[in-house]
Amino acid sequence: MPQLITMSGLFRKSLLRINKEKNIIEVSETSGKTWSSRFTSQNCGTFIDLLYYKGNVYACTNKGLYISTNDGKTFSSRYTSSSVGQFLSLQDNGKELLATTSKGLYWSTNEGKTWTKR
Repeated sequence: MPQLITMSGLFRKSLLRINKEKNIIEVSETSGKTWSSRFTSQNCGTFIDLLYYKGNVYACTNKGLYISTNDGKTFSSRYTSSSVGQFLSLQDNGKELLATTSKGLYWSTNEGKTWTKR
């Protein structure tokens, strides 16, 4: 499960990671030499996995799937229904999002808004 992702832009390259001990998202602008807190919230639950997809950061937590449209500075709820189970990991296959959950493999063609069992 990726707990470290790379975000690339025109003039920068940043790293984001999950700090499991503190349950926060951290950022590095120095290729991992130094880290600072980027996002923390008890409302999202425990962070499990990260994915950079179509310019956004997705976070799997024990409370559902969350999305950040500003490089991990804030997150909003994307999908929190228990119908797919707990999100464990995310992958991008180029056409859709794939999620491994406690109830199996699911896929989404609308950036995680709805999920279908595969």
